[in-house]
Amino acid sequence: MLTLWEKILFTLALLATGYAAWQAVDRLVRIIGRGQGKPDWTLARQRLIDAIIKAVTLRPTWKMRLWPSIFHAMVAWGFLYYMLVNVGDVLEGYIPDFHFMGTGAIGNIYRLGADILSVAVLVGMTALLIRRFVIKSPVLGTRDSIMLNPKAREGINRDSLIVGLFILFHVGFRFLGESFKIAREVAVGGSPDAYQPFASAVASLWSGLSPAALTVAHHAAFWIALGLIMLFIPYFPRSKHIHLFFAPFNFALKPERNSPGELDPLDFEDESIEQFGALRLEDLQWYQLMDGYACIMCFRCQEVCPAYSTGKLLSPAAVEINKRYFFNYEGDRLVKGEETSQTLTEFVIPEEAVWACTSCGACLEVCPLGNEPMRDIMDIRRGLVLMENTFPKQWETAFRGMERTMNPWNVPPSERMKWAEGIEVPTIEENPEPEILWWVGCAAATDARAQKTARALTKILNAAGVNYAVLGEQEACCGDSARRAGNEYLFFEMATANVEMLNEVKPKRIITTCPHGFHTLKNEYPQFGGNYDVVHHTQFVEELLREGKIKIDQDGLEKITFHDPCYLGRHNGEYDAPRFVLEQTGAALVEMEHTKNKSFCCGAGGAQIWKEEEGDQRINLTRFAEAQATGAETVAVACPFCMIMLNDAAKEAGEGAPEVKDIVEIVAEHLVKG
Repeated sequence: MLTLWEKILFTLALLATGYAAWQAVDRLVRIIGRGQGKPDWTLARQRLIDAIIKAVTLRPTWKMRLWPSIFHAMVAWGFLYYMLVNVGDVLEGYIPDFHFMGTGAIGNIYRLGADILSVAVLVGMTALLIRRFVIKSPVLGTRDSIMLNPKAREGINRDSLIVGLFILFHVGFRFLGESFKIAREVAVGGSPDAYQPFASAVASLWSGLSPAALTVAHHAAFWIALGLIMLFIPYFPRSKHIHLFFAPFNFALKPERNSPGELDPLDFEDESIEQFGALRLEDLQWYQLMDGYACIMCFRCQEVCPAYSTGKLLSPAAVEINKRYFFNYEGDRLVKGEETSQTLTEFVIPEEAVWACTSCGACLEVCPLGNEPMRDIMDIRRGLVLMENTFPKQWETAFRGMERTMNPWNVPPSERMKWAEGIEVPTIEENPEPEILWWVGCAAATDARAQKTARALTKILNAAGVNYAVLGEQEACCGDSARRAGNEYLFFEMATANVEMLNEVKPKRIITTCPHGFHTLKNEYPQFGGNYDVVHHTQFVEELLREGKIKIDQDGLEKITFHDPCYLGRHNGEYDAPRFVLEQTGAALVEMEHTKNKSFCCGAGGAQIWKEEEGDQRINLTRFAEAQATGAETVAVACPFCMIMLNDAAKEAGEGAPEVKDIVEIVAEHLVKG
C-alpha cells in the first residue's frame, strides 16, 4: 500500500509517461500514414481471432531456431502476462487492502502464473543475453559488405542490451518485491504463499530482517519495478521491441492475396498517377512502412535467403532494419509531409542487391511477424525499370524477346510447336472444346532440355485418354519474368493479351508444366479479368494415378530426392502431390536438408535465369551439392527453370553426379501399358 505522497508522485509520473508515449505513438502513426493506400479494417475483424492466436502462441517463430525460440517464448509470454500484473500492482498500491483477482481460486491461479512466469522471463532473458553478448551468435548480425545503417550495427546490440536489462530489472525487482512481501507476512506470524513457490523460496533468505525493513524493501522494489516501466514506455516506440504491438496489426491488416508472392497491379490507364514503383520511402505502401516497425531484427530472413547465403549483397533483414533506422533519424521529415532526402537505393538497399533477389519467398515464409522484404524489392525494381529505365543489361535480350516474339527465348510463334514434331498433340484449332487446356510454357516449348518434359507429359496424357489441347502458336509467355524483373508495363501488355485470348477459348481447366506459369495464371491473371481453374502438372498426374487412369511400375529406381520449386511450394503451398507421385515409383524418397517450405531456391526465379550471378557462389551449385549429399541417384524436379539450373550444376559436378529429371519424365519412363 502506497503512502499519500507516493500516490501523488506516482500519478504525476504516470501522466508524464502517458504524454511522452502519446507523442511517440502519434509520430509513429504519422510516419506509417505517409505510405501509399489505407488499411482495410474489415480484414482486421475477419482475422481478429487468428491474429490473436498467432501473436499469443508465437506460432510463426517455431519454424527454426528451436532453443532461442523457447527462450524467446518464455520472455514473451511472461511480458504479456506482466501487462496484467502491472495493472494489478498499481491497483493494489492505490487501494487499501485490495487484492487483485481476489483471494480465492482465481487469485491463487493469478499469483501462481505470475510467480512461474517471472522465473521464466528471468531465465529466458538471461539465456538470450548470453547468446547475443557472450556466445555472440553469428546469425544475429550481417556481413560488413551488406549496406546496413552504421548506427544499426551498434544500435541493435545497444537496444537489445537496454531492453534486456530493463526486462531483467523490471521483472526481477517485482519478483523480489513479492518475496519481501511474503517474508514480512511470515515475520508477523503468517505463512509462505503456497501459490508463489519461487518467491516463497527466496523469501526465506530475508528471515533475519525486521518487518519494518521488509516494508521499506517492498516499497523500494515496487518503485524500481514500476518506475522502470514509466521510464521505458517513451523509449519503447523507438526500440525494436515495439514489434510486440505491431505483430497483431501485421497479422490482421496485411492485404488479402491469392498467394504470398502475388504482386499488386499498377494502373497504367490512370493518367493522374505520376509514380510507378518505389524510388523513395513514401512511395511504398503503408503496410511496407509498418514492416519496418514490426521487424524483430532477428535476421531469420537473411539466414534463409539464397542470395545472401551465396555471398551476394542482398540481405532482406537489412532492408527492414534500414527502413526502421531511417524512421528514427529522419522520421520528422515524413511527419511534416516532406520528401525524404535520399532514395531507397541510397539508404535501404543498393542496386546490385535489388537485382539479386530470386523472389523465392523464403523471407516471407520464415518471418515471425509477417514482414515482406521481397515485396519491397519488387516495388523498387518497378521504380528503377519504369521510372529510371535502369536494369541489368543482360535482361535486354529477354525483354526484347517478350516484346517481339512473346517469349524471352526469342523463338518465333511459328516454331512454338517444334517440340511436338512426330508425336500426337492436338491444338485448340483441332479440338476446340477440350476438357483440359495444356499451357505448355515457354521453357518446355523452346528449351532443348525442358522439351523432354513436354514430350513426357504428352505420353502420360495420351496414355490416360485425357481430352486435351494446346494453344500452339497462340500461346505466349505468361509474363512472369517481366513482372519479377520490374517491367510491369510489359507484363501488363502480355497479361492483358493472354487473358483476352483465354477468355475467348473459355478453358474448363488449365494444366501448366511450369510453376511460374501456374502461379501467374492462377493468382495474378484474376487482376486482369482472367479467372481460371489452374493445376500444376504434378497435381494432375497425382489425380490420374489416384483415379487409376495410369499405372506405373516400381522397377529400376532405388533412391530419389525432390527439389521443391519455390513457386509450387512456398508460393502456392503444394508439397504433397509431387511426393505422392514419386512414392508410386517404389524408390526411397530422401529429403534434402532444406525441403518443403524451407526449400533452397535453384537460383532462376525473379528473372535471375536471364542474367549472370554476382557473389561468392552460384545458387544452383549450392543447391545441387545439397541434393548430392543425400546419396540419391536421381534429383527430381517439377519446374523447367529448376531443370535448367540443376542440370547445368550436374554437368559441372561431372561424372557420377545424380541425374536431374522432371517428375513426369520419371512417370513416363515407368508407365505400365494398358
